[in-house]
Amino acid sequence: MSQDIEAIANTLKLLSDGTRLTILALLKEKELCVCDLVDLLQTTQPNVSQHLRKLKNGGLVTETKRKQWVYYSLNMDEKPYLQGILDEMPSMKEQIDQLDPDCCR
Repeated sequence: MSQDIEAIANTLKLLSDGTRLTILALLKEKELCVCDLVDLLQTTQPNVSQHLRKLKNGGLVTETKRKQWVYYSLNMDEKPYLQGILDEMPSMKEQIDQLDPDCCR
């Protein structure tokens, strides 16, 4: 198997988890911090952090530190073939609009 195919297969394995796919759908809307994702996913901080670590290691998200908070955003530069998948994802804007504006700020 070529390295390109293996790399794509590994990326698709990352996306086979519903939580990670949901995180990408949320990040498609806007940059978010862990506390935002914990609220939106209604799960624990360690669980969200573990999924984000896998997505970061897979090159799908990047992190930016601001004060004591770490914000995550999509990194589609290396994997443009994922844009088609993201285009098919449902909008998460309504859920994001429900976030506490003072969280992580």
